[in-house]
Amino acid sequence: MKKLTGTFRNTQWDPYLLITQIVAMQALLYVSLGTIMYVMDFFAEANHTLDHIFEYHEIHVTDLGGRLVIVAFILNSLVGAGLLWFIVRRTKLCLDFSFTFHFTHLVICWWYNEAFPSTIGWWMLNAVCTALMCVCSEFLCLKTELKEIPVGYTALNNKVDL
Repeated sequence: MKKLTGTFRNTQWDPYLLITQIVAMQALLYVSLGTIMYVMDFFAEANHTLDHIFEYHEIHVTDLGGRLVIVAFILNSLVGAGLLWFIVRRTKLCLDFSFTFHFTHLVICWWYNEAFPSTIGWWMLNAVCTALMCVCSEFLCLKTELKEIPVGYTALNNKVDL
């Protein structure tokens, strides 16, 4: 039974849609991060390993490889914002999906390293990337949600008489 509320969108909870979106976002963000990291490793002439993605000691500014890892994570946040806009399309859910990706990344890094990430650089980078992905995706979703909806005869003629 639907509730009649003051919102214009249906707010019915659909767990299958939500889980599908989470899985799609996780998969696409790791594919894009892997692709970006592959290109960065090519420029740094480094070996292509999962350590660059999941090893928290790889995030540092002491050499070119570490700086390129940081750039790859920041670029992936921008890609993530676009993916959130394309897949989720809801401003209210941008923070949830940004946090979900980065929390899952924390758990995977914890498992991969067999130790909790303890470097301040890793935490700062993930906080910045979460905020960047959230803010940029909210901007894109808001821009889409606030588009004018053409109604009636004026939509056909593109004229509005005020």
